[in-house]
Amino acid sequence: METTIKNLLIDSLKPSILSITNESYMHNVPEDSESHFKIVIVSNNFKDQSNVKRHQHIYGVLDDIMKLIHALSIYAFDEDEYKENPIVLDSPNCVNN
Repeated sequence: METTIKNLLIDSLKPSILSITNESYMHNVPEDSESHFKIVIVSNNFKDQSNVKRHQHIYGVLDDIMKLIHALSIYAFDEDEYKENPIVLDSPNCVNN
């Protein structure tokens, strides 16, 4: 699934930076699950778009695959924003110990 997400985003948004992290291991899911992801994407296609529009664009690109994803954390920047402030928050570890 991670590879599919990557290919879809690259084809559609031509990002200069794309990081996809499978965070499923941090959640109470079966071993080798691919259901929780964090995406950091930098693309000038996001220039002058609100965060809501950026997220909608990504959801639209991922379309049917979104039915298989339980959680998606998105950090979408244009080139200038990322140069000024490339802060990405760590996700919480939700596994019950």
